[in-house]
Amino acid sequence: MACALTVLAAGSQAAPAVTQQADPRPNIVVIQTDDQTADSLRYLANVRRLLVRQGVSFDDSFASYPLCCPSRATFLTGQYAHNHGVRGNEPPLGGYTALDHSNTLPVWLQRAGYQTSFVGKYLNGYGSADNRTEVPPGWSDWRAAVRAPGEGTLSYVGPILNENGAIVAYPPTQANYQTDVFTRKAVDAIRRGASSSEPFFLWLAYFAPHSGLPVDADDIPAPGVRLTPSPAARHRDAFSTEPVPWTPAFDEADVSDKPRAVRTLPRLTTDQLVALQEAYQQRLESLLAVDEGVAAVVDALRTTGELESTLVVFTSDNGFLHGEHRILPDRGKGWPYEVSARVPLVIRGPGIPRNRRVKDLAANVDLAPTILQLAKAAPGRVLDGRSLLPLVRDPLADYGRDLLLESSTYIAIRTERYVFIAYHKLRGRELYDLRTDPYQLQSRHDDPAFREIRTELAQRLGSLGTCFGASCYAGPRLRLRLSRQANLSVRARIGGEDASWIASTRFYVNGKPVAARSRAPFGAILPRSLVRSGATIRAHVRTTDGRSVTITRKVATPG
Repeated sequence: MACALTVLAAGSQAAPAVTQQADPRPNIVVIQTDDQTADSLRYLANVRRLLVRQGVSFDDSFASYPLCCPSRATFLTGQYAHNHGVRGNEPPLGGYTALDHSNTLPVWLQRAGYQTSFVGKYLNGYGSADNRTEVPPGWSDWRAAVRAPGEGTLSYVGPILNENGAIVAYPPTQANYQTDVFTRKAVDAIRRGASSSEPFFLWLAYFAPHSGLPVDADDIPAPGVRLTPSPAARHRDAFSTEPVPWTPAFDEADVSDKPRAVRTLPRLTTDQLVALQEAYQQRLESLLAVDEGVAAVVDALRTTGELESTLVVFTSDNGFLHGEHRILPDRGKGWPYEVSARVPLVIRGPGIPRNRRVKDLAANVDLAPTILQLAKAAPGRVLDGRSLLPLVRDPLADYGRDLLLESSTYIAIRTERYVFIAYHKLRGRELYDLRTDPYQLQSRHDDPAFREIRTELAQRLGSLGTCFGASCYAGPRLRLRLSRQANLSVRARIGGEDASWIASTRFYVNGKPVAARSRAPFGAILPRSLVRSGATIRAHVRTTDGRSVTITRKVATPG
């Protein structure tokens, strides 16, 4: 963004100064990877140094539909898939053509005065013969990867890009390693944006660590592991000794509690284990060029003087399974399991605390509302997500909402403690208590001890699965009641339709903890010395059905 300018009229006398103020709204850079697990963030030194330590990380961040195209459509719309209509990667229910591109985030930002740039992989199906030179609405600058004719996926070496309507094929050399080309284009976009008087929005969508061409000499194909990423030559074998995560869920011994699609999977063979190990290492190695790209992007923002006025978001479109629950990479995404649905999410920028972690639930449906709030831009759709800024800026904030996970085969409700999954066409149910079973080894859907919570979650899921707008993020039905006592102290009580689910409550006055209750009645007498008129009373409530919510009220002036 340009700095303020002072202009003097020509002539013998100086005219009054006319000052053009720089736009106070931040630039926004979203860096997205493809099929990256939340766990793999620990291998990216630059992301940790430049983003995690300089910003806020979300420990429980999810892709609501953990598959490439629906997830990206959710980012572009701030809506769950059942509302934006992209229900898969392929037509007629999914893919690029299933989304109304005239009513998306870049369109809204452009209308609000932002310069908008895209670099990388767009929605699945983009770049076919029918739309190869198409530039979707809302983009001021467009550099999108397209597939080579006859190929089923993108190439890591010598990418082909639609650059503002012109097809440009880069020679297939390591100098044109795809991730590096994307990074160079992103750095150029930042430099152009910095020279403008308008703020800029950049979506940098890396293809890594998605599997792609070419087939490398060290690939070890096996059933279920057909194609791997292709790391840059400089990063090959950087993780040659790194073992695949051998969690209790890996090659799970007993899957009798799982739906038929998993229950019928065989244990992994020796050949599959060897191929899986190589594929996992190559996935990590392909992310090293992304890590270097993050450093280049941050350096470009710094050298152009834009770093302190730019929001940087790092995330992925979905997670990925590497043998957990016997599921191999060829079917490694789209599942409601934690490794598939959980994604990294880190935010740094003006007004964002440093080196802080947020425990409250977040999802890709929240990214558009967050960006729009900062950009002071109006959406053209009813949003199903909420801005994450209150959670980022306020350590006591908690929304207490449920998150929806969905696909063409299931819907699921995710709370801080539980996930309940309902498969379509009566193909099964799953219920996991993540506090005691974080690897989802034993479904409790048939356990009598979980009957009450199963019934409650199933009822809420019925509403969540068809939610729209505010109904998608409604929290527990609780109220904080304040009543002034004769001695001018204040009695604080928690009530409401969901009061029977309360497990514990902490009360705060002007941000300071003053009382805690772990059994009914969930109230406290707040002393007169603390609760003068205008004081802020907050109650942080945890429920036994897996939610946490913060309720805030002001103390009224005595009548």
